[in-house]
Amino acid sequence: MGSVSFFLKYQILSTGKGNLAKMTHLQAGLSPETIEKARLELNENPDILHQDIQQVRDMIITRPDIGFLRTDDAFILRFLRARKFHQTDAFRLLAQYFQYRQLNLDMFKNFKADDPGIKRALIDGFPGVLEKRDHYGRKILLLFAANWDQSRNSFTDILRAILLSLEVLIEDPELQINGFILIIDWSNFSFKQASKLTPSILKLAIEGLQDSFPARFGGVHFVNQPWYIHALYTLIKPFLKDKTRKRIFLHGNNLNSLHQLIHPEFLPSEFGGTLPPYDMGTWARTLLGPDYSDENDYTHTSYNAMHVKHTSSNLERECSPKPMKRSQSVVEAGTLKHEEKGENENTQPLLALD
Repeated sequence: MGSVSFFLKYQILSTGKGNLAKMTHLQAGLSPETIEKARLELNENPDILHQDIQQVRDMIITRPDIGFLRTDDAFILRFLRARKFHQTDAFRLLAQYFQYRQLNLDMFKNFKADDPGIKRALIDGFPGVLEKRDHYGRKILLLFAANWDQSRNSFTDILRAILLSLEVLIEDPELQINGFILIIDWSNFSFKQASKLTPSILKLAIEGLQDSFPARFGGVHFVNQPWYIHALYTLIKPFLKDKTRKRIFLHGNNLNSLHQLIHPEFLPSEFGGTLPPYDMGTWARTLLGPDYSDENDYTHTSYNAMHVKHTSSNLERECSPKPMKRSQSVVEAGTLKHEEKGENENTQPLLALD
């Protein structure tokens, strides 16, 4: 580790003052190890970073149908990192990012944490975000599917809360390089709940997360999934890219296979980890601010919250930790399965109830 740091410091100093200025501007806050990781895994070259960014920016003229609302260096850089500095692919992702927002205007109205629909989803733990990163520096997001109260939260609002959370997290250049892990616990997720996952809303989620967001997802892990989630997964496979399918893991209730990929010291006890049980209000408190109390359900206790620049200072505080549903799946334990991977009442459900 020390030799790598020394090598990188020498390399930075030897590039000259001009290039050093570029590095401090666009790679500010990155550790030497992360800078080296970006070079090796993402083809990031500080000497030509500005040229790479400008070449992507120059492509904007080819899509006059899209309103590119943000084109600064730091913003374009996250799309280059998400596509390993393949400029054409990075521009395609940038265009899809803004096109997705144009095509789904209602989703992005009042797109902030204190929007009532987003706020309810955050309070109910959609998503959960672990404070500790895994051994590759990736941020771990959690979804406890059974906590979806369909009378309280629409699937679209849950998706909006996830996208907003990713927008906040992706501001961190370390996460642009290291990426994210998503774990979905399907314990106690009922057949009736699954019947509400229509093709249209699943397609909306896939387009928003897979095709239109500049994040590197290192893995999507299904835990305790019942047979009907296997059925749903089979139906959405055609909408998934090969790269996405290869990063979806179906563990059932075999937590040993999960631990092969994410070490227990980075996981809460619900997933057989050594961390305490996850408090579903943790991430909501981060986004909504530290000075909240719900007098009906919660006695305020102190905690350390990350400061997020999008946080509003005058919010109604109604976020409180609530008990989460836990159970074992009906799926039998087995070996690691590494498989290829919003509310509209007028669409046909994937699983019809008798």
